[in-house]
Amino acid sequence: MKFSSCISALLGAAVTATALPSSSVSVSSKQPASKYPIGNGKGPNAKVAGRVFDIDGRVGYFAGSNAWWLGHLSNNADVDISLQQVANTKYKVLRVWGFGDVNTIPLQTNTDPNKVYFQVLNSTGSYINYGADGLQRLDYVVSSAEKHGVKLVLNFVNNWGDFGGIAAYTTAFGANATQWFTDETSQQVYRNYIKVLVSRYRKSSAIFAWELANEPRCRGCDTLVITKWATEISKYIKSLDSGHMVTLGDEGWFAPADKIGDGSYAYGGGEGVDFLANLKIPTLDYGTFHLYPESWGYEYTWGPEWILQHDAAGNTPTCGTP
Repeated sequence: MKFSSCISALLGAAVTATALPSSSVSVSSKQPASKYPIGNGKGPNAKVAGRVFDIDGRVGYFAGSNAWWLGHLSNNADVDISLQQVANTKYKVLRVWGFGDVNTIPLQTNTDPNKVYFQVLNSTGSYINYGADGLQRLDYVVSSAEKHGVKLVLNFVNNWGDFGGIAAYTTAFGANATQWFTDETSQQVYRNYIKVLVSRYRKSSAIFAWELANEPRCRGCDTLVITKWATEISKYIKSLDSGHMVTLGDEGWFAPADKIGDGSYAYGGGEGVDFLANLKIPTLDYGTFHLYPESWGYEYTWGPEWILQHDAAGNTPTCGTP
């Protein structure tokens, strides 16, 4: 898990689905309830405490990890084993994929994690899979996390093609990866999905934060595109749930206007992200950054500098957030 501080469902009889055609963007208030208890966790919601976090009354830094696969396990026992092991290690936060987008229904003979899906995207809109291989899987993760005292960061879409992501939207509705952030149909369906998840889990103290996306990029775009999108979406999430934190999920790219770094790839704004501008969005509670030196063409020795630059970016009078 990379925090910045600014470190920081044929729809068959077995599947209950709600169709959300692109001409209608309302979400039914009669979505099937979770068959697993949610909202029984102990303690208050996690929150920001200065430049660190408050979890269950303990203030400070917390260890966590990515567990993207957790909501795509079809066996409850596997989920429980995983969360118990996490709790045993004293890890407190897991970042879990809250998305599972497909354009065609997966074969039910598939093995984990490739038979679980949460929504089908096609030209008639979005179909939410509430079945046993759909949101019931994520329901169980949230319920089990409550029991084990583990907090979850749930994100709503992937920049990459794994488990659908933006590519599944563009396949269904047109546009392309950079146009997705402003494409009306894609954004309406995306908001529908957000509303389903947030309304389903907003009473759970297991939710650490809602994350807009995994590593959003808009290559070649003005950085204002993502900043404006993040402002609007985070505000929308807060209108649905003001009791949990919201974060962007970006890699922490700087832009030339930030006057940080040497102007090379990570600092050039080419991926359409401005970390400093996004930190100032009032409905984002904390910043995120990721670190892949080799993939980005940097030496490993550059890593500490990247970390310290983000820490310094958050430690300002106009920011002061984790």
